[in-house]
Amino acid sequence: MPTMESEIEIANSSTVQTGHGTAPAQGMQYTRAFAGLFLRDLHVLQREKIPFLIRIVMNPLLFLFVFTYIMPHMSGGAVLNPTAQMAGANFSTVLLPGLMAVAIMFSGIAAVALPLAQEFGITREIDDRVMCPLPVSAVAIEKIVFSALQSMIAAAIVFPLAYYVPATPVYAHVNNWPFFMVVLALASLTSGALGLVIGTSVKPQQIGLIFGTVVMPITFLGCVYYPWAKLDAMPWLQRGVLINPIVYMSEGLRAAVTPTLPHMNPIVILLMLTFFLVFLTVVGIKGFLRRVIG
Repeated sequence: MPTMESEIEIANSSTVQTGHGTAPAQGMQYTRAFAGLFLRDLHVLQREKIPFLIRIVMNPLLFLFVFTYIMPHMSGGAVLNPTAQMAGANFSTVLLPGLMAVAIMFSGIAAVALPLAQEFGITREIDDRVMCPLPVSAVAIEKIVFSALQSMIAAAIVFPLAYYVPATPVYAHVNNWPFFMVVLALASLTSGALGLVIGTSVKPQQIGLIFGTVVMPITFLGCVYYPWAKLDAMPWLQRGVLINPIVYMSEGLRAAVTPTLPHMNPIVILLMLTFFLVFLTVVGIKGFLRRVIG
């Protein structure tokens, strides 16, 4: 009786050929298999677009409605949050890039960690995926790439909400589109890589617990509702949050969408997002290989 590991090795090596020209042919076959997995996931997402939209919209919409619509009306326009006094901006402007970062993070984690909890469950649906003519690590990378697409869609949906729902005007302007697109891509891929780490290192029945004990704390300490520069009154916390990847997502989007607000150096943001993407991807792939083959 062949083991699971041997079946995967046979499936992944079945397309290997000998002689000249094999590398391009194998690369083309890998590309087609990767595209097939991606299109399959896209088809599933299209069938579940209503739950997907509800998952994306509900949290930022409620937050915006309470803190940027109800509270300003209750106070007659008075400032209720100290961050609203920064650089002549209001809390709605501060929230715009932060809520985009939250949408990217939650969507990316949910798009990878939650499906993995089911696929690694008792049914072992993950075995069907790894039987395709792809290296097992490429199957994990496909999950990160597909989750990045969902994160970008989430950011695109949240942007008009965060722009039009608040009762006070939002001052947003993208003056460097290449920088914005690079930050958006790096943030989306990083959130998917973090989802892969969570999905492969946590038992399926504990995924819900992780959202409450890990995801929510790093979100609230991710400079979502305040710029990182304003933590200078608490130096220990300002330095401590630097290990949080959401900080660089929020600061990157803040630098791109609301450049008048205080934000980190753009070069530091790009370097740290790249570091977290590589680090989390490597850790996630190792965990994926361990769960699939182990």
